[in-house]
Amino acid sequence: MTHQTESEYDAIAGAYKDSKQLSFREYIEEYTLFETLGDITGIKVLDLACGEGFYTRKLKRAGAGEVLGVDVSAEMIRLAKAEERARPAGCRYLYRDAAALVLDEPVDLVVAMYLLNYARDGNELLRFVRAAHGALKPGGRFVGSNDNVLYAPGGTVSYARYGFEKEYTGTPSEGTPSDGDPIVYRFTNDDGTRFEFNNYYLSPGTYRRAFEEAGFVGFHWIEPRLHPSERDNGFWDEFMAVPPVIGFATVKK
Repeated sequence: MTHQTESEYDAIAGAYKDSKQLSFREYIEEYTLFETLGDITGIKVLDLACGEGFYTRKLKRAGAGEVLGVDVSAEMIRLAKAEERARPAGCRYLYRDAAALVLDEPVDLVVAMYLLNYARDGNELLRFVRAAHGALKPGGRFVGSNDNVLYAPGGTVSYARYGFEKEYTGTPSEGTPSDGDPIVYRFTNDDGTRFEFNNYYLSPGTYRRAFEEAGFVGFHWIEPRLHPSERDNGFWDEFMAVPPVIGFATVKK
């Protein structure tokens, strides 16, 4: 990530942490991730762009062995370490740019929840993907969540009932974004707190090329899944009909 993103997240760290309480996080985002992961008992995990450690802790509690969270925001890492002191989960945290990360020992699994969509072009995306590849053992998996690049209209798309809006600022309202076009996320937390940040659109082809060039195989997108307890709840129909986010998974050769 850029230093601009680092300072951006230092400023909104508390509000961003609170946004993890929005209901789509549990019923769609978290459910999709852990359904994709399956049994992770005892394995070594790297959580890239861990933020304040929300998923780092969940990965540990799901049975992972060693779990390391890495983030470019010093304030996010401060919050993560404070939570670990207050309620120890056995996680470690490191203040580092994900794209420049080099580990002493490889891991079995890399998780990246909304890291790749900060890349402004194919070269920056490749740096993130190569860092994940370099952190993994042969046969290790790279799994995460991302902006849904398979559904990327121009203009503003409102998911207000779920707590946010997305605006594709670089394209006409009816056009498909171009690589590098900003996507502005505007969140409203349950307590009314508002904050925003930028992601960047890259085409599905740009993603596929980056994963192939880095040495991954079997890269594929994973449509969001809704928790079984919510499947008769029409509240989720709009989200699931045109999902704003999407999962991905791939394997190191």
